[in-house]
Amino acid sequence: MKDRKALLIIDMLNDFIQPDGALYIGESAQKVTGQIQKILEEERREGTPVIYICDSHRADDAEFAMFQPHCVKDTWGGQIVDALAPQAGDYIIYKRRYSAFFGTDLDATLREMNISELILVGVCTNICVLYTAADARMLNYKVTVIRNGVASFSSEAHEFALNEIENTLGAKVV
Repeated sequence: MKDRKALLIIDMLNDFIQPDGALYIGESAQKVTGQIQKILEEERREGTPVIYICDSHRADDAEFAMFQPHCVKDTWGGQIVDALAPQAGDYIIYKRRYSAFFGTDLDATLREMNISELILVGVCTNICVLYTAADARMLNYKVTVIRNGVASFSSEAHEFALNEIENTLGAKVV
């Protein structure tokens, strides 16, 4: 049986992508958004299920001891950027920690859909993309990260994460 794939769009939210967002990743935000638009269009044409992974914190979240408040539930900052707006039939999974699998129903959702292969795009390469890829691999999913579909705060952190994803996790980086 052929592997069934899904596209995971990770944290493409106003607080990371918009210049006035709480944790704006910088100039790479607009470039990665444009690349993800192209990837999304192609995957939609192929009938690939699309799953948006969204950071969604409580106002008093413990993560704010490390990072300033961002992507607070029910705020503008926690909304998916307009350029990548979900369509009918897409899935949205909310998370409070780096990995899209931790404390969410992502794994159950994927297994119910008979998904065995994941394509990852989004931000931040060295945080939520990396930890989602790691958990996906630990759960035996095949993982592909699209190099020009991910971005982070620094090119060094971005490249480090891509190296880890490929060489430590055994995922594909294309």
